[in-house]
Amino acid sequence: MSLQRALALLSESAFPVVAGGTDFYPSLQDKAPPLDVIDITKFDELKQIERFDDHWRIGAGVTWSQLVKAELPQAFSALKAGALEVGSIQIQNRATLVGNVCNASPAADGMPALLALDAQVECQSSRGTRVVPLSAFVSGVRSTDKQADEIVTALLVPKFSHTECSGFKKLGARRYLVISAAMVAVNIDCDEQGDIQRCAIAVGSCSPVAARLSDLENAILGANIADTQGLLNAVSLHHYRELSPIDDVRGSKAYRFSVVKALIGRTLIDVCSQFTPRRNA
Repeated sequence: MSLQRALALLSESAFPVVAGGTDFYPSLQDKAPPLDVIDITKFDELKQIERFDDHWRIGAGVTWSQLVKAELPQAFSALKAGALEVGSIQIQNRATLVGNVCNASPAADGMPALLALDAQVECQSSRGTRVVPLSAFVSGVRSTDKQADEIVTALLVPKFSHTECSGFKKLGARRYLVISAAMVAVNIDCDEQGDIQRCAIAVGSCSPVAARLSDLENAILGANIADTQGLLNAVSLHHYRELSPIDDVRGSKAYRFSVVKALIGRTLIDVCSQFTPRRNA
């Protein structure tokens, strides 16, 4: 079956669309699996990571393991670090980035890093192609903007400066195979003097949808990467209106807020330290 044939079938009937299936089949629990699904891993054109003049295109069939092995700029380091936190190596070999996004879990490991990369979602149907910002595509817990006759065919990431660096941290009850209490992705770029020119900070597991912290980003813009205390002071202030953590078995609301501040502070300092050798060279 071709991608175009799959889109034609979706225009006639709402077949389940599956990639790695690592979320889809467990979600069935005791229910019998559907007889017919559209398996997008059969489409070779969706298995590539492609570089264009102004963006990167990550096909819907690209697995987490494939992403980790790909040669990508430093701006993708947070996404690769998040990839290594997705279940076991067996899951990483099957699960896809697009599947992680479409599953729309508040604790999706890829979401913070993709938000920090200003990722967009490419949706195709027999009616045509549209591109939606990731921040608008995931609209709630297990809820997305994907229409019944659409297949999400790729994630599009704009190209940033080759000097941009990134980092990712996650806290859960144990190191691996855990749903996190909180996770943070930070992307930073600075000029030759070390003044921050771009700052993207995203948090997962602390709201129905992973969120960028725009107030905190604006507070950090223009700061110098060498001013560690100034950066930590900015993080400690109240720049968290986008978050709405809950009390559950993984932690209380108050605990999550304290964890987020600590994770952001550590990740921010780690990312800024990546620039030091270049500045002193």
